[in-house]
Amino acid sequence: MMEILTMDLQSLQWVAPLFDAYRVFYEQPSDPGRAVRFLSERLAARESVVFWARSPRDGACMGFTQLYPIYSSMRAQKNWLLNDLFVAEAFRREGVGEALIRRAMDFACSDGAVMIRLETAVTNTRAQRLYEKIGFRRTPNDSSFVVYQRPLP
Repeated sequence: MMEILTMDLQSLQWVAPLFDAYRVFYEQPSDPGRAVRFLSERLAARESVVFWARSPRDGACMGFTQLYPIYSSMRAQKNWLLNDLFVAEAFRREGVGEALIRRAMDFACSDGAVMIRLETAVTNTRAQRLYEKIGFRRTPNDSSFVVYQRPLP
């Protein structure tokens, strides 16, 4: 039975290589040092929460999810953005992704949040099926707000 743990500095060594693989999956160049720095900076600043699944066989990181707090001024509430979810190829179809999401949902509820938000690539249909199975619903594209973004210099 896998164990779902909260990442800390001691477990960073297990999670960082998989975080690097996640970035490569999304067509970023491999950079193990950057992965370690990014995760350790988030931990030090308490800017995110990372849960990871540990293999009962060898202690390896089977997968992870990273959450960031998000705030709604209009609703005056804190919620969570499930920004990253990745399962190592060797552990896919073993329920790791679902277990990580359910742990994230339990955490968000205990933190007083009323919503978890996530996004995924349009082409990531396997993940979309999992999200919908767990009860996530697509938001309508014709909302009251238009989303813009601009790269900064």
